[in-house]
Formats: sequence, structure tokens, C-alpha cells
Amino acid sequence: MPDIDVRLVDVTKTFGDVVAVDHINLEVEHGEFFSLLGPSGCGKTTTLRMIGGFEEPTSGLIELQGEDVTWLPPYRRNVNTVFQNYALFPHLTIFENVAFGLRRRGARGDEIKSRVSEMLRLVELPGYEERKPTQISGGQAQRVALARALINRPAVLLLDEPLGALDLKLRKQMQLELKRIQEEVGITFVYVTHDQEEAMTMSNRIAVMNRGRYEQLGDPESLYERPATRFVAGFLGVSNLLPARPEGTADGYAVFRLEDGTAVRAPRSLVEGLTGRLSLGVRPEKIRLLELTAESPAHANRLQGVIRDASYLGVSTQYVVGLRDGKRVTVYEQNVERATRAEMWAPGEEVQLTWSPEHSFIVPDEPAGSSREATADQGL
Repeated sequence: MPDIDVRLVDVTKTFGDVVAVDHINLEVEHGEFFSLLGPSGCGKTTTLRMIGGFEEPTSGLIELQGEDVTWLPPYRRNVNTVFQNYALFPHLTIFENVAFGLRRRGARGDEIKSRVSEMLRLVELPGYEERKPTQISGGQAQRVALARALINRPAVLLLDEPLGALDLKLRKQMQLELKRIQEEVGITFVYVTHDQEEAMTMSNRIAVMNRGRYEQLGDPESLYERPATRFVAGFLGVSNLLPARPEGTADGYAVFRLEDGTAVRAPRSLVEGLTGRLSLGVRPEKIRLLELTAESPAHANRLQGVIRDASYLGVSTQYVVGLRDGKRVTVYEQNVERATRAEMWAPGEEVQLTWSPEHSFIVPDEPAGSSREATADQGL
């Protein structure tokens, strides 16, 4: 059994009549990079603040490394937090900013110098000791805030959208840096973000939150390839969802009938336990566009449509294809075989869309149930 650094048991938080967090049960393993992902107002930051002690739960239990800390103040919890605004002391040097936590704990002299130097090397800022926060960039300030939070070696580091104030290029660089630093120090990171690419780049596991609960929890690949709800399928990337009715099995696959009468297939394991109205999903990059007369791969799912729009995006081209029943499907095609605009599919061209049944996924059309129900078979 893995060591559990953070455990939430039936945790709820209300603000008046508003339920911000709704009976969450969650376990974060030791040494894990764990992300809470979701839109604004989904409860992810409130959950993080309760772990850190900045908010008290209305009900439930919070444990850190097996200790009940539900009602302990932040300074009595072995956690540190990195906020989006960094919260550096502008009148102190970088050295003193990083050393602040050590001095509060009574460290002195050589120990402070050694530990601060170690932390600045970790975040790749040696030689910046005498600068002030106003003399460094936003990305460097984020590294200083990280060094200050790590210097006391907390059991868990909480990060509340720390990259939100950075520009896109720097944010992508810092994603890789954060992942490297977490792997080097081996400390459990709990990270809050609304950016799905950010979460997928860094995380071992992700809880996708919606309306105070998480709808699915798993590693990035599982969440992307096999979303369990319409919300997860739409929030974590782009999905094409087509209403589908199950019609038994064939050749080891589950068979579905779309509204236009076309039969398509998906892995049988994905429909076990699902009832009610369903949709079959496929990601845009999994679909291949072919001429109507071209022979498609054996056993591939096939639809017919007409190109309605084409947008050249550099790495890929995005196509919107209208199906026979009026629905529209998004397709991403890498610009390899069709490298120039002249070679792109043109609006009005008839095409066939093909994809492997293995790339199909199934989600219920009804709204997701509670986090406890939605994740009952995920080991939590």
C-alpha cells in the first residue's frame, strides 16, 4: 500500500447557501504530483485552501500523513503554499526572502547559507542572492517563491495557479521546470489549475472538478483517452460526441447505431454498467479524412460528410465536417502529407471520416452523479 500524504474524507464546504465543495473523498500519495483541474467556481481552490488550513471545512475530515489536521491553523500544518502573486517581500533581498522560513524556525549562520544556496541551485538562480524582487523577471520571482516554500522541506507543497501571471511561452517553460523540481525533491505537490494542458504536462494524476465535486480521477492518458462523462470529454481537450444506441456486439466490439443509421464500434469494456442515453466520442486527431472512393482500413469506423470549414494552424489543419444528419465533426490533420494550403481539403469536398474502434469512447448523456458515485470503481 502506498503512503498517503493527504486524505480528505467526506469534506464539504458551504458559504451560506452556496455549496463550494460537496462531499469530496480524496487520497494523494507520497511523492505524487497531483492536480485539481476545473473551471472557475468548481471548488478546486477552496479544496486546496482547506488542505492548507486557510479555510475550515463545514464537515468532514482532513489528514496529513495520517494526522488529523481538520481544525489546525496553517502554521501547525507541515505544508507550504505558493500563490499566483508570489507574495515576496519587496524590501528583502532574494537571499532573505528564501531564508525567511528558516529564520522563523530559529536556524542560524552556516545552516541558513547552505540551505539557501541549495535551494537557489535547485531553482537555477545561483548568483541572485543580493537582488531585490523588483530586479528580477516574473518567471524568476516564481522560482524564488518556490525556493522559499521548499526550504523548510514541507510534507506537502500546495500550488494555487502559480503560473497564471506568466506569458504563454514562459508558462510552458515553467511547467517543465516545476515537474523537474518536484521529481528532484520528491515532495508531494498538490496543484490547482484551470489549464488542462498544464495539468497533463506535469501531473501523475488529475482530479477533474465540476460544481464542487470531481467527475473523474486518473492519470492524464486515461482521462484523455477514456473520459467517463461529457464534462470531462469536453473540458480535457476537444471531443466529437455523437448520440448512439447500443446494438449488441460484433467481432469483439460493442456496436452502436448513430442517428443517421450508421453502425460504429467501440471497445466492449467501455459499455459495461452503462445505461440510459449514450454518446459515442472520438478525438479530432484520431480521425483520418479520405476520398469517398478510397479504401478505408479493415474494421475501421466510417462516416460520410462534407468539408464545411478549413483552418490552417501551422502544425495541423482544423477541419469542420458536416455529416448527413446535420451534425458537425471537428478533425485535426497533421500538415505532413498535405503541407501547403493548395493541398488542403477545400470546403464543399465530400470525404469519408475513418477511425479505429479502439479510439472510440462512450459517455452517458445524463449529468454526472456525485463524485462518490462517479469514482466508486477508481479505488478511492
